[in-house]
Amino acid sequence: MSIQSLIIDCDPGVDDAVALFLAFAAPELEVLAVTTVGGNVPAALTQRNARIMRQIAGREDVPVFGGAERPLKRPPAGAGAFHGAEGLGDLEPFEPTGIVGDGPAANAIVDLVMSRPEGSVAVAVLGPMTNLALALRRERRLAERLGSVVVMGGARSEGGNITASAEFNIWADPDAAAVVFGSGCRVVAFGLDATHQVRATEDRIAAVEAIDSAAARATAAMLRFSQRVEREIVGWDSAPLHDPCPIAWLIRPDLFETTACRIEVETASDLTRGHTAVEFRVEAETARHRWATAADAQGVFDLIVDKLKGAA
Repeated sequence: MSIQSLIIDCDPGVDDAVALFLAFAAPELEVLAVTTVGGNVPAALTQRNARIMRQIAGREDVPVFGGAERPLKRPPAGAGAFHGAEGLGDLEPFEPTGIVGDGPAANAIVDLVMSRPEGSVAVAVLGPMTNLALALRRERRLAERLGSVVVMGGARSEGGNITASAEFNIWADPDAAAVVFGSGCRVVAFGLDATHQVRATEDRIAAVEAIDSAAARATAAMLRFSQRVEREIVGWDSAPLHDPCPIAWLIRPDLFETTACRIEVETASDLTRGHTAVEFRVEAETARHRWATAADAQGVFDLIVDKLKGAA
């Protein structure tokens, strides 16, 4: 079994929490650090929430670094309606025992990537891309040293979930997303076109609820909260599971179909702020970006159940 070294940059957030539990439980992933950013809820809460998930999963060996409190050029955004005021759904918040790592998240990303062999460290960006953009600005060699950058963000055929054409993570800090996509990094993007295919149906949630572990119980609680909110706000019966998709791809890339492309982000227009222009008319051999077009939804949930059972 090959093991992928990984930094998870996130803004927990209920689906970020599920992604963290999946990553913490997967022996295929060496989680070097979790870095947090303001996004779904303010930065102070995302940093605390990541430490809560780390404690529930029993993974105090993984350092957590707090990061950017606001986007590069814009006021902070939020998505508390879909994640709860604390970002934890129905889970009662508590002050975790584990401490925060020294220094800002961007510095931690630079230090961890530059200290390891070229191409060996992947980064999963599950929230606004502010931390990675700051890291790329601080270290000009970072883009060529990074392994795969897997992001949850963007929309094409599905349309947006915050505006007609923009998905929240990209919309929240489009300037940072433009930096990342324009940096030369090898990016695999999981936008709404793919993540809307991965839905937490009743049977899939029940399979997680049947696992006897603290991480599984917390995962199931997050899924139940998302299911309720989706029904109340959007009107769909089952909620899409966004952020675990990049983590699932790192473990089982066969669960997804991706296509070579070029991705650019709209930063100038208020009307189309955060729109992801996904161009498939590229040379596949030289393209630096890939776009997820299809997902095996049952396979993703089977993977989550398998890893949580294995770690129980």
